Amino acid sequence: MNHNQELGAKGEELAASYLLNAGYTVLERNWRCNLGELDIVAETDGQVIGVEVKTRSSMGFGHPAEAVNPAKLRRLSRLVRRWCVTHRRNPCAVRVDVVAILMPPGAEPSIEHLVGVES
Repeated sequence: MNHNQELGAKGEELAASYLLNAGYTVLERNWRCNLGELDIVAETDGQVIGVEVKTRSSMGFGHPAEAVNPAKLRRLSRLVRRWCVTHRRNPCAVRVDVVAILMPPGAEPSIEHLVGVES
């Protein structure tokens, strides 16, 4: 596993813990189909949420959430709906959230949860 993969895996662990502590139920992690992958599938208040986790060690390439462009958001929205069909779920709503994590070496990570960036 290279440095970026390790950073991403640590970020996904932090994001899952953050969501659990915030009262979400984590239904699945790293779910894949022919359309792509959802980092985390979670649920809260009858909503099924596809969570994209972006982790950076610095702001050198911009804020982590900036890596999630409109085309990626549309794809993530389709993926959440596909997950619901595949798992025979009929939620009252689906949405896409982004959890942006900044993890500088030697410092505490910061977590920013952007709710409902695409629904």
